[in-house]
Amino acid sequence: MHRTAASQSDHCRFAPPALHHDHQPKGSSRARPAHGPVASLWLYDLHVTADLPTTSRYPSSREATGIETSAMSAALDEARLALGHGDVPVGAVVLVGDEIVARRHNERELSRDPTAHAEVLALRDAAAAIGSWRLGDATLVVTLEPCAMCAGACISARLGRLVFGAPDTKAGACGSLYNLCADPRLNHEIALIGGVAADRSAEMVEGFFQALRRA
Repeated sequence: MHRTAASQSDHCRFAPPALHHDHQPKGSSRARPAHGPVASLWLYDLHVTADLPTTSRYPSSREATGIETSAMSAALDEARLALGHGDVPVGAVVLVGDEIVARRHNERELSRDPTAHAEVLALRDAAAAIGSWRLGDATLVVTLEPCAMCAGACISARLGRLVFGAPDTKAGACGSLYNLCADPRLNHEIALIGGVAADRSAEMVEGFFQALRRA
């Protein structure tokens, strides 16, 4: 089977952690609301942190470039827009070269679409903008570590590089629970940089859930 992959020097490989099928997430038996912004508090139930050691859990071959750091600021601006319609504040932009070709934020509550995560929406827009579903020359910059769905979408798009902000220790699939981006069993691997502006992203997401708990 042919595998398209970033070079060994371009990113750091590590084996995904073992999956324990008998493990039940803490609080998994809790009654949960069916829909609406309060449901996000339970169904998404993010646990983000800005102080995880990016050099060990989220290995990278280099620091983010100035362009990628600027793109993260744009992604954070997008994330703030999600607050206007009660969505978890996550934003994503797609770079091709030095140009942002797509920018989106979470819209699950707005559109009542379970797949309307910022990453998926941005990848769709980027593919439309360049006229191809293959995004090998693109970089996705997102404020929060992608979940399994979004990491899978990145692999399906043959994404060239992924840059994310805060790790998500409850649902992250790019280093926290597993790393789909660097799993040699899959047909594509993605160069990965984590922890860019992690404190700013974590503060925004944690503030969102704290406000819901006070409501």
